[in-house]
This record gives sequence, C-alpha cells and structure tokens, in this order.
Amino acid sequence: MSHTERWLLPEGIDEVAPEAAARLELLRRELIDRLQTWGYQLVTPPLVEYLDALLTGPAKMLELQTFKLIDEMSGRLLGIRADMTPQVARIAAHKLRDKQEVLRLCYIGNVLKTLPVCQGTSRNPTQLGAEIYGHSGVESDMEILQLMVEALTIIGIDSEMVIDIGHVGIYRGLAEQAGLNAEQERALFNALQRKAQPEIAELVKEYGLSEDSSAMLLALSELNGDVTVLATAEQLLARASTDVQQALQTLRSIATMAEQRLPAVSIIFDLAELRGYDYHTGLVFAAYQAGSARALAMGGRYDGIGEDFGHAQPATGFSLDLKDMVANSVTASQEQDAITAQWCDDPQQHAMIQQLRDQGEVVIYQLSDTTIVTNKTLVKQDNHWQVIETGTEKRG
Repeated sequence: MSHTERWLLPEGIDEVAPEAAARLELLRRELIDRLQTWGYQLVTPPLVEYLDALLTGPAKMLELQTFKLIDEMSGRLLGIRADMTPQVARIAAHKLRDKQEVLRLCYIGNVLKTLPVCQGTSRNPTQLGAEIYGHSGVESDMEILQLMVEALTIIGIDSEMVIDIGHVGIYRGLAEQAGLNAEQERALFNALQRKAQPEIAELVKEYGLSEDSSAMLLALSELNGDVTVLATAEQLLARASTDVQQALQTLRSIATMAEQRLPAVSIIFDLAELRGYDYHTGLVFAAYQAGSARALAMGGRYDGIGEDFGHAQPATGFSLDLKDMVANSVTASQEQDAITAQWCDDPQQHAMIQQLRDQGEVVIYQLSDTTIVTNKTLVKQDNHWQVIETGTEKRG
C-alpha cells in the first residue's frame, strides 16, 4: 500500500473542512434552538444498539444498510445506526410514553450506511429531524411541513423551494379495492414509481381487473401538478373506496392550509408518489430546489409506530442531511473576521483579549515568524489596547 493510499477515506465516507465545519456547527445550534421554540425536546440516541432492538418494527428494512459488529462485553450482535428516526420512536414509545399526550422530539447526529442512498451521496450523513407523536390529525402534518420549510430557510434554501406531496393511502386503497395480491401490488408499485404508463397498462390488463379499478390505477401516474390536480383526482377516483376518499380529503386540507401558511412555497401534488411505501401510512413529502431532482428534506406520516415496544401511536416527522447541505457551500474564512493579537506578556492585553472573547469575538494570537491576514488587529495606542481596522498582512 502506497503512502497516499494509506490515508484515503473509504468510498462514500467524507470529512468536513474547517470553514464548512464551523458553518455546520452554527447551523446545528440555530436549528435546534428554533426547533425548541416550537416545543420540540432534544433527544440523543446512542450510536450503537443491540441489533435485534435496532431493527425492530419498520426499521427491519434498514438491515441491509446497517453495519454489524460483536459486542465484546455481552457477545451479542450490535448495529451501528443507519437512521435515527426508529431510535427516536423507541424513546418516545418506551421511555417517554407517559410524559404527555402529544410528544414533540427533535434530534441531530451522525448515522452510518453500508451503501449510499444514491450515487454521490455520503454514507456518513449528519441527520437532523423532528417528530410529533400522539396526534393523527392533518394539523400535525401541516406543522411538520412548516417546520421543515423553516429549517431549510434557516439553512439558506429561501428561494425557488418546491414541496412534492403525496399520500400512500391512495395507491394502497386502490390496490386493496382491486384485489391485488402482494406480488401484483409490488410489480404495479414499481411501474408507478417510474411512471411507466405502457407497463402499467400491460399489468392492469394482465391482472384482469375490473373496469373501474383499471381506469383508476391507470390514471394515478398522471395525477401530478398544482392544487388543481386534486379536483381532477376527485373526479377520476370517484368510485374509489372510503380510504382513498379520506386520503384525498387529507391532501385537500393540506392544500388549503399551505395556501395560508406557506404562500411563498410551490406545492406539487403527486398521487403516484410512493416514497417510503413500506414505512409510511399517510402523507409523504419531500422538498427540492427548483430544477433539481435531489431531495433536500423528506418525511411523512407513520401511524402505529412503537407497536413493537408496546405503545403504538400515530406519528409524523421529517429529516434532512445537514452536512450534505453545508459541506460544499462557500463560506468566508474565519480569520477574515478575526482580530489579530501579537504575542506578548502584557496583562492589560490579556485582559482585553479575554473581554473580546467573552463578547463573542474571535481573537487569534500571531505567533513569531507567522503571517495572518485579518480585517482587524489589537494594538496599543496611548497606553491602551484597542481594536483597529487593518485588512493588511501582519507579520510577527
């Protein structure tokens, strides 16, 4: 192994340089502070857990994404978390179940995945999220949507934001109404995800479905657009089951609320949006920047979470990868806004530096035979230490 190869990071594992790391930390503090003003309590799940506990309930689908190792103390198999959401659900169901009727929790931390979610993404993202437990109404879905938009705005995604909203209950209800078995439901699901209309038509014909079911399933892949698509859906899916009608009503309620609460955000309704179909039970959503196909944040409703911990409850939430959004952003060097101080043994200077740092200023000692470029420096004038504007190189 060459000297260079020895220091290469594994594929998909990345580190954060100083400027981006400073930005990441500032955003972490600001976002958690903002989440707490909404009433969300911060929790910090462990990095590793016993594998059988970590992959409980809906988290079973994370098995292939989870690194495993042996616990030398117990001999049991451990898993390194690939997603913090199931861990937070465990905390809500097991440790905080009696705290309050509606529980709001937030979290931030690193997760580790065996494989990248898609090409070019990190396998060790910094996941930030918020969850509401104990409420099944559309108001909590709307609160989570507002909170996600506010978080993205704080990060700097404040223009041309698009939210794609769907409801897994629509396809699930249509599949049940059509009498599809599990294999048929999965095949049609895959075709809908690709919006492959010819393939959908072929499958519907192959399954010998009723005229109503065939027409509604064929229409599903084309039901996407602004709020007007909901009126079209109500017409085309008029013969659908009660579950489907209730899902459409949920989308209609979200549209009405979003018009008032998120007027600056473009909302797209996609009734064939089935992200997290095996996990979510209701509304699903993702945020994008206009012109990009990569989701900035995503989430949805997953009622019944906590059942394997003996406390099933409705829940909705969102999460995002904070590191992904800031690691490559352009940020000003910290030194440009810092104050340079020459190294000397003057107690008055030491006191002044301490006072400046207490006020939040960055003060960097200029060591001998070094050069620092800053906009300000600490100098002694008329027997007093004071900060002056420089912008020129200082050499010790």
